[in-house]
Amino acid sequence: MKAMLLSLIFLLQGGTGAESSSREAAVAQSKQESVQRSVRLALVQMLVEGGAKEANLGRAEARIGEAAREGAQVVLLPEVCDLGWTDPSALDSAEPIPDGEPCRRLQAAARTYGVYVCAGLTEKADDGVYNSAVLISPAGEVLLKHRKLNELDIAHHLYAQGDRLGIVATPYGRVGVLICADATAAHYALLRAMGYMGADVVLLPSAWAVPPDHDNTREPYGDTWRRPFGTVGKEFRMWIAAASNVGRLRAGAWKDWRCIGCSLVMDSTGREVVQGPYGETADTIIYVDAQTVPRPARGTAWHKVWQGR
Repeated sequence: MKAMLLSLIFLLQGGTGAESSSREAAVAQSKQESVQRSVRLALVQMLVEGGAKEANLGRAEARIGEAAREGAQVVLLPEVCDLGWTDPSALDSAEPIPDGEPCRRLQAAARTYGVYVCAGLTEKADDGVYNSAVLISPAGEVLLKHRKLNELDIAHHLYAQGDRLGIVATPYGRVGVLICADATAAHYALLRAMGYMGADVVLLPSAWAVPPDHDNTREPYGDTWRRPFGTVGKEFRMWIAAASNVGRLRAGAWKDWRCIGCSLVMDSTGREVVQGPYGETADTIIYVDAQTVPRPARGTAWHKVWQGR
């Protein structure tokens, strides 16, 4: 009788371990099936002029509208697209997120056109200025804010240190946000963290620059990013997309260096899907129809996936 009573209590509390595992698997499967596996990305490879906040925001709003009319569901803009990377105006002209004008205008554009917007912005906070990025929903809500972690040393006097990572669930899967050189941190640790956190897609607002005398024929640009994107994308079955601006840096340690686009998308097999055109005048929008895949593993189960390659 005692054994029967204990068994009944156990069943009322959740049944056998096998039954609990089956229910958990069914819930996980249901969540996977509810995700829309096809999503149209727009990578906005736009001109960003140092310190020209109004002009830059006007371009961003126009490109969001253009991308939406072409069927984009997620619009990715460059790094600090309001003031430009390493521009000294960051110290005086950065604004808060989400209450500052740059973020509010991007929120309004997301609402107007019914798209997700991911963009890099210069953020003013009580403890300093940050090289930040936001993911905004079609309703205009800031779903995620990321502050750059792996900032180049030439920009340390401008931007404070970020201290966390995040991802967010969307109808198109789980989306993570990093910024530019975050992807090249030692051992690709930050990108891999996105994988362990369950991201289906990682978006990176970027500002890819070369010296004034760079010859793209002799030294084709892009391997710096192909290595981490391809390696980690394949490991974790993630899509990785980066949009870089174009134009010349007007100030800072890299004054007169050229931002040259070359925006890049790698799929969940580590294959390059597209690279944008090269050049400081290569202002364009690149469209990609991404097909994400269900997560084949999580946590310590990833080694089984890797061994099966």
